[in-house]
Amino acid sequence: MKSAVVYSTLTGNTRKVAEAVLKSMPEGTEIHDVASAPDPNGYDFIAMGFWVDKGHPDDKAMAYMKRIEGKKAFTFFTLGAKPASAHAYRCAYLAHTYYGSGTEEIGSFFCQGAIDPKLIEAMRKMPAGGPHSATPETEARWAEAAKHPDAADLAAAEEAAKAARQIALGEDPMAAYKAAMAKKAQQ
Repeated sequence: MKSAVVYSTLTGNTRKVAEAVLKSMPEGTEIHDVASAPDPNGYDFIAMGFWVDKGHPDDKAMAYMKRIEGKKAFTFFTLGAKPASAHAYRCAYLAHTYYGSGTEEIGSFFCQGAIDPKLIEAMRKMPAGGPHSATPETEARWAEAAKHPDAADLAAAEEAAKAARQIALGEDPMAAYKAAMAKKAQQ
């Protein structure tokens, strides 16, 4: 199964996650920034990463995702919101809808990531009371987002991508765990 990791990044967050995802892929898997990514038709499995822009994949990633047709895909993304937020889950829920026809999203991973400092400065200038204006709560969220993706996020991304690829190959991602538990039960 020929695989590729394709990503779009603004601040470098999604690139870090893409590099972690690459670690779970077989030797020879290519990694490409979406701006220079080859035609997706040359691959069977594509790990597609993007940064969230107004609740959707950024424009470059979205355009590439539409070109991915009839493939198996693993989706990963970074966003400034908390990963357990309704906004993050909405983005994860909608992600598969951006792929071209016949593409099967096998799995996904998302985590918080640092927000572009220019965007934070623009939000700080917004009138009070708006949905994106600066408040003590948003300032705290922005500060927390700046700490991500961290080592735990990257390890989780690698594991999620590994499981998705195993499923795409028709393997049981729980096989090693089940074997270990069976061996333990025999002892």
